[in-house]
Amino acid sequence: MKEAVHISGVPSTGPDLQELLVRVARGDQDAFASMYDAVSGPVLGLVRSILRDPAQSEEVAQEVLVEVWRTAPRFQASRGSAMNWVLTLAHHRAVDRVRSAEAAAAREHKAALLERTPAFDEVSEQVETRLEREQVRRCMRTLSELQRESVTLAYYRGLTYREVSELLSVPLGTIKTRLRDGLIRLRDCLGVSA
Repeated sequence: MKEAVHISGVPSTGPDLQELLVRVARGDQDAFASMYDAVSGPVLGLVRSILRDPAQSEEVAQEVLVEVWRTAPRFQASRGSAMNWVLTLAHHRAVDRVRSAEAAAAREHKAALLERTPAFDEVSEQVETRLEREQVRRCMRTLSELQRESVTLAYYRGLTYREVSELLSVPLGTIKTRLRDGLIRLRDCLGVSA
């Protein structure tokens, strides 16, 4: 039969954890209190070495001890000592907490990246606007110099027909004709139906 290995090298004088765990599995609250006293220190130490945060370590240690109470019937002495079983539960629970925190941080990072990325509609709208601007510029180059000058003053600078006429020292009727002809050419070039 294998001999129990003691961390300190000296056999423990405390209660037999295996026997306590068997009694806890039967619902013995006094046995659980004794078990709690015997394992809470090592459980907290192990959890704290993994989590490094004292408050979270205490919380996880408490969860482990509640899990010991609930799952004591699953303990199998043939697979290891009671202390190893409890510390394995503690290790798994602490590692789960670390992974959960890492996953939450990754989700927050991903959400932050998504917030900085423009929405698809915004991007497509910007592209369309650029393409339309370029097409208008191309079509403006097809106008005669007089038409381009009149359209630019009237539609890009916001001048009235009369102001364009006065600025260019050209009769109002001529300006209206230039603008009408220029707009018709722009419409045809842009493929806009009337």
